[in-house]
Amino acid sequence: MDLKQWIEDGWPQRGLRSALLLPIALLFVLAVNLRRLAYRQGWLASIKLPVPVVVVGNITAGGSGKTPLVLYLVLELSKRGWRPGIVSRGYGGTAQGVHAVSPACDATLVGDEPLLLSRRAGCPVFVGRDRVAAAQALLSAHPDCNVLIADDGLQHARLVRGVEIVVIDERGIGNGWPLPAGPLRECPTRITEAHALVLNGDASVPKGAQARQVFSMHLVGDRLRNLHDPLRTCGAEALRGRRLHALAGIGHPARFFRQLERMGLQVETHAFPDHHVFRRSDLAFSECEALLMTEKDAVKCQAFAPPETWVLPVEAQLDPDLAQWLVEKLNGCQAS
Repeated sequence: MDLKQWIEDGWPQRGLRSALLLPIALLFVLAVNLRRLAYRQGWLASIKLPVPVVVVGNITAGGSGKTPLVLYLVLELSKRGWRPGIVSRGYGGTAQGVHAVSPACDATLVGDEPLLLSRRAGCPVFVGRDRVAAAQALLSAHPDCNVLIADDGLQHARLVRGVEIVVIDERGIGNGWPLPAGPLRECPTRITEAHALVLNGDASVPKGAQARQVFSMHLVGDRLRNLHDPLRTCGAEALRGRRLHALAGIGHPARFFRQLERMGLQVETHAFPDHHVFRRSDLAFSECEALLMTEKDAVKCQAFAPPETWVLPVEAQLDPDLAQWLVEKLNGCQAS
């Protein structure tokens, strides 16, 4: 077990492991608060773009369902006549500076999530550690774009945003301590400042936090497609009785495995770290008649995955209608 995994294993509850990291966590809190103060006082400049910016982020480290929510927003806004673009840090990618993402890109260059979004969203996607530079490059290359979705940009205060959406999954805020003693990037009260809170799956509003608007999100999908031949699709019934293995290198692998169980599939599970760089040897499972994986993992495994590799696409469903709520917010941003 590496150090990162050892630290994260202590996040669900408070214990000696997490307590040992509290001195570092206090320094982290100090740095975060000083940085936020610097932006609020104008000591550090924030950049306002000519189009409204919607930030989708979380207050904890690790995946909470931001990517499917970003995809939902882009598709729903497009249906309503908007022309969205996506900016992302491109975590896990090696690209330097700003890079435009196309469906043909390599995930090792631009990151797995931006590549997935580029293939599914049908809109411009740009990555860069500097989200402002990435956004400016996108707008320069695509001047018809009239709204930007910033994937995982809650803490990127340099980019002025019109709407903030925070996502939380069933893990909540863990032990309630800041990084690295716990999973918190920011204090739970930060939710109060955001315009909306999205509860993914069985999540609930964290204790002590308040939200202006709350939405429930559920990820649905019951048709699998073959990784090497997307025209081949099947339901769970076609795979039952076969020796199945499932892998997931996402923020919360158990969520994917539970979804397969709800579909009636019995699988041998293999959890990998989020954004794991897969190799052929990672997929060499004995007595495997079919391998199941997420879309995010699939974009990194296509070159060497076995022929009987099946991917489960999912879509986000929101209640109440988040897209309509967002359109009203965006219209307000334009009017101002």
